Amino acid sequence: MGFLLVALSAVLIFVVLWDAFEAMVLPRRVTHPFRFARLFYRSTWKLWRTLACRLRPGKTRATLLSLFGPLSLLALFASWVVGLIAGFALLHWSLGSPVHNPDGAADFNTYLYLSGTTFFTLGYGDVTPLGTFGRFLTVVEAGLGFAFLACVIGYMPVLYQSFSRREVTISLLDARAGSPPSATQVLLRLAQGRNFHTITPFLAEWERWAAEVLESQLSYPVLSYYRSQHDNQSWLSALTAVLDTCALLIAGVKNIDPYQAQLTFAMSRHAVVDLALVFKLPPPAPSQERLTPEQLIRLRELLLAAGLPLNQGPAFDAKLAELRAMYEPFVEALAQYFLVTLPHFVTDKPPVDNWQTSPWTQRVPGIGQLPLPVGDEHFSAGI
Repeated sequence: MGFLLVALSAVLIFVVLWDAFEAMVLPRRVTHPFRFARLFYRSTWKLWRTLACRLRPGKTRATLLSLFGPLSLLALFASWVVGLIAGFALLHWSLGSPVHNPDGAADFNTYLYLSGTTFFTLGYGDVTPLGTFGRFLTVVEAGLGFAFLACVIGYMPVLYQSFSRREVTISLLDARAGSPPSATQVLLRLAQGRNFHTITPFLAEWERWAAEVLESQLSYPVLSYYRSQHDNQSWLSALTAVLDTCALLIAGVKNIDPYQAQLTFAMSRHAVVDLALVFKLPPPAPSQERLTPEQLIRLRELLLAAGLPLNQGPAFDAKLAELRAMYEPFVEALAQYFLVTLPHFVTDKPPVDNWQTSPWTQRVPGIGQLPLPVGDEHFSAGI
């Protein structure tokens, strides 16, 4: 029985340390089936998501969902610490390590107290080990606790830097595509400013952003649960709007070279497919058509009026449908899992951008008459 308890405590310590290493230090996706962090997030997100679904869509639900990312990370750290303290306490108890205890005989609670004070290097000295091996274990646990807490605290800035870089680019999309963003607004605002040449650097920037999202959220999947500053923005809606824009350009917008759109589409599609794979989300059955035939006609009319005519004929329709089928099932799966609303191809009316609003009024008076920098006239689209 004592041997089994020693083995159990050793396994517990090893599992916690290895899980923390994979979650915080290892810069690549982990593929083996059992992981404590994966089990932790699946179970806690399921409960949190169920609670959120009981609320009506709105600010209260969005606030609740935004709390899950940081709170779950703190809870995961706490569970690792509890696991290590319990593992060393169980190891002391199973080996019967002699200790000096002012209260008398040592039981499991005594060893748990010894392990906790050792892990956090409190140094009270009221309960101390007497045997050589017991002292060795306390030294090992004290060093491990110090290194573990330092490592975890040191990686917190890495997570928030990745989150900040992601959100900066999402914020830049507000004036270029509206909030929530849409492919129609991206193209209309470029067209109205007659800045067609800026589509290539714009898509190149988003190609790099998609690569950064893929790299950071594969290494740290918890970042996928972190939500944007505004309720009408998200990393998934931004990625979907960029994919929609690339699909339209590749299918055929006259007078625009689709090469950069193909590169951005490939990188963005890679991101959504791999993230759906990480969270084990099979593509669901389509819930609703994101681009109906009537909306496609409306889209053609808007772009034609802005000087960006779409190619005509069944070849365009077939190509656009083929491209959409390559990514829409995966973004739909991610949207259902994270409770995110996907953007529309075509909006019924021009969106009011976040920069146009204030806490006191729905829209800042006279905002449409603000002077624009030279070359940025396309920002005025939809104002």
